[in-house]
Amino acid sequence: MAIQRSVDSEEAPIHGDILDTILTHVPLIHLLPASQVSRSWNGAVSTSLRGFNKPKPWLILHAQNTRSPYPTTAHAFDPRSRVWVQIHKPEINYVSALRSAHSSLLYMLSPAKFSFSFDPLHQTWDHVDAPIMWRTDPIVGKVGKWVVIAGGTCDFEDDPLAVEMYDVESRTWRTCESMPAIFKDSAASTWLTIAVGSDRMYVAERSTGVGYTFDPDTAVWSGPYDVRPGGSASSALGIVNGRLVLVGLIGDGANQKVKGLKLWELDGETMECGREIGELPADFLKELEPDFAGLSSVNVNFKGDFLFVTNNSAPERVIVGEFDDGGRCGWSSVRNSVVNDDVRLSSTVVYTCADVGLGDLQRATVSAGWRFSLKDGA
Repeated sequence: MAIQRSVDSEEAPIHGDILDTILTHVPLIHLLPASQVSRSWNGAVSTSLRGFNKPKPWLILHAQNTRSPYPTTAHAFDPRSRVWVQIHKPEINYVSALRSAHSSLLYMLSPAKFSFSFDPLHQTWDHVDAPIMWRTDPIVGKVGKWVVIAGGTCDFEDDPLAVEMYDVESRTWRTCESMPAIFKDSAASTWLTIAVGSDRMYVAERSTGVGYTFDPDTAVWSGPYDVRPGGSASSALGIVNGRLVLVGLIGDGANQKVKGLKLWELDGETMECGREIGELPADFLKELEPDFAGLSSVNVNFKGDFLFVTNNSAPERVIVGEFDDGGRCGWSSVRNSVVNDDVRLSSTVVYTCADVGLGDLQRATVSAGWRFSLKDGA
């Protein structure tokens, strides 16, 4: 009888608060099969994700090898469980060097073709004819139905400030008013930072803080605006939970040193710099190892209440910022277990951010045959 009671005890179902507690510690990629165990487990997974340990935006790292046939790998950091996830998926059809824009858009641009993807896991790609102007380093942003490509033209093109827009609904290109003349010597993604709102694109020079907005529906530029607070040496724009935010490196020009990294909220209409909303602690700044040259080597990716800061020159750490309900930013740091010396020497690395849920994982695994696994050594 004692043996029988032991067997019955081992086969007793897990449910209620115990199951909820267990599921809060399970990585999102493992919750998908857990949700398919039974109806009660599916309900428990849903309850866990709604209240106990909600999904958080993923930072997705895309590494494209620089040698033919230019294979691409993808990994993601999931801050919900603080794990790195390896994404096993088919190769991206190579067009040119892989690039990212405003945290959510991946694209490749050649003289003949423009390929882009903006779904969370970049499962779907659009391949269209290239814009009229040949560009090597444009700013690119998706606003509503428009994909805007501005500046970055080759030297032999007549207008370095040319703007073209692709309508994803009618699948046609449209030329429109050029960028403001003040951007003539800086009309490239190397020198400009952008953020995308629901109806406009925000553009600013990283070094001077001169900013403009662009409305693709009217094809009108508005500005100039002065978006740089005093003391900042270089800046980057982003959207945090619907708010326009500026990330600025604070520099000591005399000693060519970076003294800090701060965040400010900007007015969404005038781009006017408002209150300071965060500052990176000194210990994390030391891990980031930013160069006085500015944010050109520092990536800042935004999604929801999160921002992720990485440095191409020192990619060993990822700095994670999360805003709480009171608007305060908390900081943490995680080891980048993906970018090793081999990846740095052989690949081009770009980042995107995405809200990834069970539905996205299910579509990728069932419809496309993708697999997700925890990264070894993460």
